Amino acid sequence: MRTSAALLIGTSVLAFAVPAAAQTTPEQQAQPANQAATQPVPQQEEAIIVTATKRATRVQEVPFSINAQTQQDIQRANAKSLEDLSRNVAGLAVQNLGPGQSQVSIRGVSAGQIVRDQPGVKEQVGVYLDESVVSLSLFTPDFDLYDLNRVETLRGPQGTLFGSGSVGGTIRYITNQPKLNEVEGSVEGDVNVLKGGDVGWSTKAALNVPLGNELAARAVGYLTHFGGFIDAVGPAAGKNINDGHRAGGRLSFLYQPVEAVKITPRVVYQVSEANGFNREEIYNFYDNQFTTGAAGTDLGERKQYLKTREKFRDRTLLGDLVTSIDLGPAELTSVSSYLHRFILVSRDASALTGSIVIDPFTFAFQGVDPARSLAIAPFANLTSNLRDTTKVNQLTQELRLASTGSGPFQWVVGGFYSHAKRFYHQRLPTPGFDAAGDLFLQELCFDQSFAKAVCKVNDPIVANRVPFVSTDAPIDNGFGLVDNPYHADLPYVDTQKALFGEASYKFGQFKATAGGRYYKFHERRRFHSGGIFSNGDDRTDRTNSDGFSPRGILSWEPNRSLSVNVQAAKGFRLGGVNDPLNVPLCTGADLATFGSFQTYKDETLWNYEAGFKYSRHGVTFNAAAFYNRIRDLQVTLDAGSCSSRIVFNVPKAHSKGVEAEFDIRPLPGFDLSFAGSLLDSKFDSTVIGGNPPGVIGGIREGNRLPTVPKYQFAATATYGSRFSTNSDWYVNASVQRVGNRFTQPGDQEDNLLLAGTNGALFFDPNTGAFGTATIDYGRLRLPAYTLVNASAGVKWDSGLEVVAYVKNIFDKDPKLSLDRERGLRARVGYNIGQPRTIGLTVRQSFGAPRVAPPPPPPPPPPPPPPATQTCPDGSVIAVGAACPAPPPPPPPPPPPPAAPERGN
Repeated sequence: MRTSAALLIGTSVLAFAVPAAAQTTPEQQAQPANQAATQPVPQQEEAIIVTATKRATRVQEVPFSINAQTQQDIQRANAKSLEDLSRNVAGLAVQNLGPGQSQVSIRGVSAGQIVRDQPGVKEQVGVYLDESVVSLSLFTPDFDLYDLNRVETLRGPQGTLFGSGSVGGTIRYITNQPKLNEVEGSVEGDVNVLKGGDVGWSTKAALNVPLGNELAARAVGYLTHFGGFIDAVGPAAGKNINDGHRAGGRLSFLYQPVEAVKITPRVVYQVSEANGFNREEIYNFYDNQFTTGAAGTDLGERKQYLKTREKFRDRTLLGDLVTSIDLGPAELTSVSSYLHRFILVSRDASALTGSIVIDPFTFAFQGVDPARSLAIAPFANLTSNLRDTTKVNQLTQELRLASTGSGPFQWVVGGFYSHAKRFYHQRLPTPGFDAAGDLFLQELCFDQSFAKAVCKVNDPIVANRVPFVSTDAPIDNGFGLVDNPYHADLPYVDTQKALFGEASYKFGQFKATAGGRYYKFHERRRFHSGGIFSNGDDRTDRTNSDGFSPRGILSWEPNRSLSVNVQAAKGFRLGGVNDPLNVPLCTGADLATFGSFQTYKDETLWNYEAGFKYSRHGVTFNAAAFYNRIRDLQVTLDAGSCSSRIVFNVPKAHSKGVEAEFDIRPLPGFDLSFAGSLLDSKFDSTVIGGNPPGVIGGIREGNRLPTVPKYQFAATATYGSRFSTNSDWYVNASVQRVGNRFTQPGDQEDNLLLAGTNGALFFDPNTGAFGTATIDYGRLRLPAYTLVNASAGVKWDSGLEVVAYVKNIFDKDPKLSLDRERGLRARVGYNIGQPRTIGLTVRQSFGAPRVAPPPPPPPPPPPPPPATQTCPDGSVIAVGAACPAPPPPPPPPPPPPAAPERGN
């Protein structure tokens, strides 16, 4: 730890001694070219500049597949989140698992659903805010998109320059940076109404002000209220219970004492809250076709059953100092950042706890000893609240040196260090549970089909056991909690070090690029659990990993309009240790199947691709074909009845496909664009386990990788023209189509009829009856869906813009992911998309010019010169004029004097 502290102190001192800036020289060059124009009529984006290679480069010249959504694109799509943007980007998919819990995949590289209580699983797509790493597995930060310069999607592994977590690709939010000697800003207001739901609204503002000749500040603030659209039935019934808000801001400064030195410290703060989840249930332990009264008839579209209200909260604080100094032939950049996040996911776990309580009684005594069976019934109707909290403190430091200029040889080298502390804990407060504990423990140990880790040796029925209390030392395991059948603490300490470099050389029309990254990773984790549902673990695990991730690219650019590239690149995702199973909850079969998978290895991927980019005469066409060979793919599965999640390494898998983005302006003011991808992502191995052996969780050769659609496309049309002498009007329409998907690999297996010990469970709150339910949920495939959106607006030259829009015009109910508790036993539902939304946005920008004024009309051509004539004396005069008279001849010379006369 002393070494880590010394390194962090040293790099922090360097960050201040060697000036840092979030606006490095390449980014300073990129930003002016990407400003959204006042003119709303679509413009061909021929000069979009990106910094995906750590250098300012035209997007058409980047030698791999990349998409850049500018601020104009974001506004035109009325996008409020990365999920909104993803439908317009080929190959980018976002799986919605609830507010603030999205999972991003690129090009079909996906391991399936990562649930909220899997803190050790690493991300597959790296996410950056400018230069700072903000990735965190399941909890991809849902930053507000206001005052962004662009969002870059780098497709394919980016391990060389961006490290672990970029095995599928990288997402970069690039903000507008402070500007010297300019006053500019904007304000925006929005109001919208959801079909059958609440009213939503937002207010946002940004301001850039100079504070002298060498200092400038930029401030951004926003507050958004999200309207709810899910209704709840049951004891915690309510309307539009999933409303929420997002509030935050950014404050950054640019200090430039001399031309070559730039220093930009920044603070970002955001809090996101939701009062419920966008879950539509089709089956609930307490509300289904086997229960009486109103229950069983009131679940339907956009409805769920609740015994207690749910909550999500994410507080994010980011402070960074990214430094650059121009040394002439090279630029030195230092990136220092500190990230703090506190995340709460509070769920109604009543169905989960109730199903666990009755599970052994259902099979041990149902129909055998009704009295013993009914004794537990009141305890199956308790209210239970599962609270998952995640606290993250992460320090990162990057130092790199990159060439400047436009010579044929370009290079960048650097080092990276990260030190992260994560503390995850889980509590299950269930008032009244301790009264059921002794009875539950006896029956749990009696039922021979269940594990008996908490049972006394030679006392299978524990009839003579002392009365149960939750604070019993062997069960509570030192936590000291009452009415809490499960609790766990998982502190993590992760350290990562890396050296990286990349160089390119251009010879004629060809350019060769090669690079690599060497990394070393160490993780230490303690798993400490207690409660009657737990296994009473207290153990410390360590994971170490190192490796090398190379990349090679060959490009051909015969002219500035066309480029062709081929590449091979390796990406990686770090491995880890699975959490121990909740053994007391496991059936013997599930324990045999899932109990032997403790650690999982690094996931690696080799990407092979070929692509081309063309842009000329108002036409842009970019396309690529790729093949990803994946080794040791980390796939997450539900561990059956154990109420646990396990990560498996699948030896072989692949993802291959094609992607294309096309834009054309057939007429002045008329813009057509298309973005689409076709994907084939499958397992190439079968994982066998259990007793008797069988295919585990749908990991069968030929089955599709989860969460990946076979196709995805978006088509957009925009038309605009001059509305008056000082304004423009425009209309925009888009169609977004996403193919069918599976949330987990096992969802595509044919055997989905649930019965017997694998069946769903039910409890009737009205009668106290409980048992198993034989249910055929049908195929658990998420169906394809189509969203149609439209907007119309007027924008004045003064910067005022008014936009009316409709999203999801036909009010589709898209199923975004499958939500379940204890496999399919306690609850089954879907996380769904937003219903039809009608809104109005008003924004005003001011300050720096947003578009160059039209050039003045050319002056009229000069009149042709008049016809002329040349006079005998050589003078030139107009035709018809008289030539000047010739001068008179000179007088004759005087006669010579007479000779003198001689004398007489």
